[in-house]
Amino acid sequence: MFVKQISLVDFRNYVNETVTFEDKVNFVVGSNAQGKTNLLEAVYLCSVGKSARTPRDKELIFHDKQRAKIKLTVSKSYGSDTVEIILDKECPKRVAVNGLPISRIGELMGVVSTVFFSPDEMRIVKEAPSDRRRFMDIALCQMSRTYFYLLSRYNKILMQRNKLLKGGFVEGDALDVWDIQLADVGSKIIKTRRGFISSIGGITGECHSYLTDGEETLSLEYESIDGETTDEIKKNFCSLLAAERERDKLRGYTHSGPHKDDIAFKIGDEDIRSFGSQGQQRTASLALKLAEVEIVGRRGEYPVLLLDDVLSELDLKRQKRLMNKIRDYQTIITCTHIDKTILSDGDYNVINVKNGSIV
Repeated sequence: MFVKQISLVDFRNYVNETVTFEDKVNFVVGSNAQGKTNLLEAVYLCSVGKSARTPRDKELIFHDKQRAKIKLTVSKSYGSDTVEIILDKECPKRVAVNGLPISRIGELMGVVSTVFFSPDEMRIVKEAPSDRRRFMDIALCQMSRTYFYLLSRYNKILMQRNKLLKGGFVEGDALDVWDIQLADVGSKIIKTRRGFISSIGGITGECHSYLTDGEETLSLEYESIDGETTDEIKKNFCSLLAAERERDKLRGYTHSGPHKDDIAFKIGDEDIRSFGSQGQQRTASLALKLAEVEIVGRRGEYPVLLLDDVLSELDLKRQKRLMNKIRDYQTIITCTHIDKTILSDGDYNVINVKNGSIV
């Protein structure tokens, strides 16, 4: 798939602009603070229903305006789809797909598939486990609405169990009903994530080897409750909840489950989450995102790759390798200038941005 066009009205610093993209590498060029990242943010918003930069929709609306509107058209092998989002300071955002309003954000998943990467995304490797879980969940939600609803269900059950724990005195076996539900839904999430990391791990290693010219070998390990089948995971999960029940009561929250999972990133035997250099962490996180594009594309339509100010973080050799890697699918990449020495040919599109306007 590829994004054909996006129209922005009072979104961030865009008053009223329409941008047309081509089915190849699209450079969004401009000085700092001109609106380049805002353009990527709008595309991403139409993909997953929320910003990659802020959880507050009101921040996306231009200055003193009441509302903002984004309309995006995406082309696919079987036709095209249109996503419209209206943001309002007084009420929740409204989303429509092909002119029909949707009642649940899960209905948006997969309509516009994107992979977003910026220098801040390096936290996937070096920061908290929650960032790595967020990566898995966003990727899987775009690939499977079933997973999206499983995750939503799990979070609701977890919230109810924690609410009961925080209440202080828990009578008899009041937690049993929540434990059974948590283990049932949680085991399916863990099984799905384990399969995802198993699949994407090999591709990530290949992408990392390509970016580093074979100098390093990267591997991923999923850290969660043991078990290969859903039944095995469920059984182990139930045992763990029972063993930790008194501690859960004492602390007022659930200590184990997919909400505590993690991914180990290893170069050789060294876990680069804690011991890797900044360069290793940056390259590993970029390789992970490139692998995400591949794994989604191999299942059907290739997603749109959104790269925000990534080239400035890479040396010249890795810039060239990255540009060669992304030639086969649509990429929207922001930068302050184009270094033509990193391009193998002139097959690219340039969009110049100045103060929220396409010039």
